[in-house]
Amino acid sequence: MDVKEAIRSRRSIGKVKQDPVDKALIEEILEAGTWAPNHCHTEPWRFWVMTGEGRGLLGKGYAEVAAAEADPALSKEELAKLKSAQEKKAFRAPVVIAVAVTPTAHAIVPEVEEYAAAHSAVQNMMLTAHSLGLGTIWRTGAPTYHPKMREAFGLAAKEELVGFVYIGYPDMAPPRAERTPFAQKTLWVSE
Repeated sequence: MDVKEAIRSRRSIGKVKQDPVDKALIEEILEAGTWAPNHCHTEPWRFWVMTGEGRGLLGKGYAEVAAAEADPALSKEELAKLKSAQEKKAFRAPVVIAVAVTPTAHAIVPEVEEYAAAHSAVQNMMLTAHSLGLGTIWRTGAPTYHPKMREAFGLAAKEELVGFVYIGYPDMAPPRAERTPFAQKTLWVSE
C-alpha cells in the first residue's frame, strides 16, 4: 500500500478481534513510530506494549481514575462494579500501546514541539498498522491525563501520556469518512 493510499483509507477501528498479533508486526509498528520528525533529534517518545494480562496495567489505571473521581456516596459494591467496568476497557483489543512524551530539557526545543513529535509517532504507528492489515484506534480522554493514570505508568517530571493505541484485526467495516477540501482551508501566499 503506498503512503497516499494509507493516509486516505486509514480509519479508526474501534472493534477488533481478540486474535493475537504477531510480535514482529508490533515491532514494525514501533519502529515506524521512531521515525517521526522531532526537533534536534530528541526522540521524546516512550512506548508500553501491553498484551495478554499485561493490559491490566492500563486497566488498573482506568480503575484508579474512576475510584478517584467517583461519588463518595457509592457503596463498596457500587465502587467495585465501577472499577471492574473501567478495567475492562483495557481489554478491548489484543494489543494496546501506551505512548508518552518525555520533553527534553534542551532549551532550544519548545515543549509543544515534543508533543507534536510524539503525536507524529502515533500517526506513523497507525498508518503502518493499517498497511499491515490491522485496525487501530487512538484513545485519549480525561482519564489519560489524570494523575492516577500517570502514577500507574510511573511517569516522572514533565512526562505525559498522549494516548493509547488499540491494535487488532478489524471486526467491523471501516466507517465512511469525508474531509473538507484543502482549498477551503488554505491561503496561498506568493508575494
